[in-house]
Amino acid sequence: MRVPTMLSDIEELPSVQLGDYVLRFELEDLTPFGKEVAKDELRETPEIRAAAIEELRTLLKDVEDLVVPLDNDDWMIRFLRPCKFYAKSACELIQRYYQFKVKHFDMYNELMPSKEANIFKQNILAVFPNRDQLGRRVLLLELGKTWKHKEVTLDEVFKGCVLFLEAAMLEPETQVHGAVVIFDMDGLTLQQAWQFTPPFAKRIVDWLQDAVPLRIKGIHIINQPKIFNMVFALFKPILREKLRNRIIFHGTDRESLYKHISKECLPAAYGGTVDAPRVQGEQWYELLLKCDNEYKEINNYGYIKQLEEQRNKKNKKK
Repeated sequence: MRVPTMLSDIEELPSVQLGDYVLRFELEDLTPFGKEVAKDELRETPEIRAAAIEELRTLLKDVEDLVVPLDNDDWMIRFLRPCKFYAKSACELIQRYYQFKVKHFDMYNELMPSKEANIFKQNILAVFPNRDQLGRRVLLLELGKTWKHKEVTLDEVFKGCVLFLEAAMLEPETQVHGAVVIFDMDGLTLQQAWQFTPPFAKRIVDWLQDAVPLRIKGIHIINQPKIFNMVFALFKPILREKLRNRIIFHGTDRESLYKHISKECLPAAYGGTVDAPRVQGEQWYELLLKCDNEYKEINNYGYIKQLEEQRNKKNKKK
């Protein structure tokens, strides 16, 4: 079965039944609301889209050593949308996206759901089954009392986030509306705070600012204890203004959170009214596992020669 936004063929659309609710990736074309937002915010019209795809294809042909699916229009669109259909910006984003994978080879080498079961079993990373009031995906990270830092590392958390965002990039609706992230830091301890290091902070900030082909519309920090200030101090000096302005601290003030994510879009745990069941980490794992071949295909692109060199170096050290 061929789904336009995916690089691999799949036997059936990935979905998981949760009681009366079906959890699935939304791989259909844009809704009328999505089309309206795409036109108003991203300049997307059939004419602009067609011209931008051709221009981007031409630009990519001239990028040395970069292997990408040049004949796949939908793949191009996932990079053009966050760049408002400016082909030159999209070409630069694609290069940064793949350069980041070379630079952080250890994180990305053969990255697939089937090899990262632990992060999902820990149940500290989840995407809400529903979108927010603006059509955005909501990613939740619980890095306080729920996080057993001796059992799951921050590197594994990072890999889990990458796997989720790669999946989000497949959804046309998410390409247009973007995503918001909630960090629930309730119960963060000093021992956990020490897990955050300057290199980790730099990798996360570089990733979010330069290498994520998705519109990250807001990062919401909730339930943070005072000790979180020590963690944020690692990130603050390297944040550029655009991202810094999108990081909002709410503490336990739910009304502050509701100004950004509607109460009707939040689960009861955060004072919301959504009655959909909480999606457990293992249920997300089951869903992502059905896309394992897609991640395998994603790994076939990029600066392949440089990745091979990194792989050979790693094998020699063994």
